[in-house]
Amino acid sequence: MFKKILIANRGEIACRVIKTARKLGIQTVAVYSEADRDARHVELADEAVCIGPAPSRESYLAMDKIIAACKQTGAEAVHPGYGFLSENEVFARRVEEEGVVFIGPKHAAIAAMGDKIASKKLAAQAGVHIIPGWNEAIATPEHAVEIARGIGYPVMIKASAGGGGKGLRVAWNDKDASEGFDSCRNEARNSFGDDRVFIEKFIEQPRHIEIQVLGDGHGQVLYLHERECSLQRRHQKVVEEAPSPFISDATRRAMGEQAVTLARAVQYQSAGTVEFVVGRDQGFYFLEMNTRLQVEHPVTECITGLDLVEWMIRVAAGEKLPFTQEQIPRRGWAIECRINAEDPSRNFLPSTGRLVKYLPPEETLFAAGQGAQPGIRVDTGVYEGGEIPMHYDSMIAKLVAYGSDRADAIARMRQALNAFVIRGVSSNIEFQSALLGHADFAAGEFDTGFIAQHYPRGFRSEQGQHRDPGFLVALAAAVDRRFRARAAGISGQLPGRDAPTREEYVVIVKGPQGQHMHHPVTVQGNGGLAVSVGVGPDVRRYELAKDWDFGGIRVLGTCNGMPFAAQVERQGVWLRIAQDGASLHALVMSPRGAELARLMPYKAPPDTSKFLLSPMPGLLAAVAVMPGQAVHAGERLAVIEAMKMENILTAAQDGTVAEVLATAGESLAVDQPILRFS
Repeated sequence: MFKKILIANRGEIACRVIKTARKLGIQTVAVYSEADRDARHVELADEAVCIGPAPSRESYLAMDKIIAACKQTGAEAVHPGYGFLSENEVFARRVEEEGVVFIGPKHAAIAAMGDKIASKKLAAQAGVHIIPGWNEAIATPEHAVEIARGIGYPVMIKASAGGGGKGLRVAWNDKDASEGFDSCRNEARNSFGDDRVFIEKFIEQPRHIEIQVLGDGHGQVLYLHERECSLQRRHQKVVEEAPSPFISDATRRAMGEQAVTLARAVQYQSAGTVEFVVGRDQGFYFLEMNTRLQVEHPVTECITGLDLVEWMIRVAAGEKLPFTQEQIPRRGWAIECRINAEDPSRNFLPSTGRLVKYLPPEETLFAAGQGAQPGIRVDTGVYEGGEIPMHYDSMIAKLVAYGSDRADAIARMRQALNAFVIRGVSSNIEFQSALLGHADFAAGEFDTGFIAQHYPRGFRSEQGQHRDPGFLVALAAAVDRRFRARAAGISGQLPGRDAPTREEYVVIVKGPQGQHMHHPVTVQGNGGLAVSVGVGPDVRRYELAKDWDFGGIRVLGTCNGMPFAAQVERQGVWLRIAQDGASLHALVMSPRGAELARLMPYKAPPDTSKFLLSPMPGLLAAVAVMPGQAVHAGERLAVIEAMKMENILTAAQDGTVAEVLATAGESLAVDQPILRFS
């Protein structure tokens, strides 16, 4: 076994590898860029080496610097994590040539699976299902129909040079195939000057399901069941679970056996993942193989009880896998939510800045110590007060819930999301909670287009649907009562000027256009509170007992005997209450105060239509217009860089630029004006 390993990565995966290394008694070396000098993985490691400036190409992608750090510290092996150099066969080969062990597959296997076209040919030769298709140019409609029949309807007719939806048709029968062929050729010729067309099988309601494989250097290759990864946004996974609620045991076994066959074909050693697209008929087809540890590996660890990082290290050290395929368990259900620094209300644009508050839910499962008991796990590389830099990806943490079955895992996850407090940057926590509360998700009825279909313009928690909106109103009244009771207990108050507590209140819920809703509320009790919302036959009653500190955001307690978690904070005179992906702004007043509040005019927000505002924090890379310039709708105005993404801002309508308010190279805050139009 190694005495010291270097982790060629950053963030949560570097912290994750350190946990397992500690368990095995292995010393660790962290590498870091200048932007990560105060990062958590640097603090956790036994040693740390700075390898360059913030840009990845000058630090985490600099092979020479990482190899030099190995020699400098005496590290015997390198764990690459995921991303960066983890699937770079040149890096793997160079590490091996330097006499350092690469904790991952051999470079030949990385190369074989790294070329998408070559990997599909290799998969086909190994007998693995690939998407049926005809990848040569087709000359006539008759030939197109013949090919489509051979593949089996439905098929997708695609222009070779297509893009943006042009030159693409789905054919369900011979007539569709013939007419679609002509339409695709014409569109492709007119749009791209290239009328070549090919055909492949159209996968209806596709799901993204992957098989975890594990091989050693002694010829043993096993599969560790599957992960359901169909909940994606712009081809990026958002929620993953194991096992899949969709596939049958027969499909699971067939997919696993094909994944093992492919891994054997490239003499695969270490942990890896074979990804498949699966149709609604459970037909499955090879997509690609990821020759590294996956972001979503914790869900597999939960249901199998195996520490994947440990077995990557043991295999790299030459050990045999001591178990057989039949000995790999599949117990319970696990779900992972990726907690990202992004703003769902702005169509998930990235958010950077300082974590003013970072309060994760209580962790009862720990990476590197897998148990059979249900619980919550948080894998992260951040801490309160730390920065979310613009140079790297947007992940803050991975939240994992493990339950006895799927319903139990979902309930645990939603409770944990409600208790997860992040402030200073925007996060997708409330969106994740709404996603898991969707009826179709609960029923397991979703595919890769689910988020695009149900949340095409992003998500605002104010629009979320709570299963019991009266509870949010009751919680607002209960929290306000706590404030009033504390104020009433302050000594030295002037007679007639004291802060009285009463039982009758009205909770005003803020509407988007001033149409505020008034809810009569009665609050009784001191410790535990009995709250009644409404009047007459529609009254709802809530017995609330809660654990909450003044100034705290997270509220834990019981409602009518059942545990709950929610978030409450003051925003001016209003209270913001959030739970289960829904939120409301509430103002608790006396009945007379609420009566007078009805007479207050609605104050409309300021008109910002004449400004181009930055939709996110980031670096203003370029301003494409000048004062006095006329612009047309859709025309490029500015470019903002954040978290390895380039975001192009375009004109919403025709107009004339009156003033440029920011310069290229400037760091922008959210809603900072960039241009003013006349």
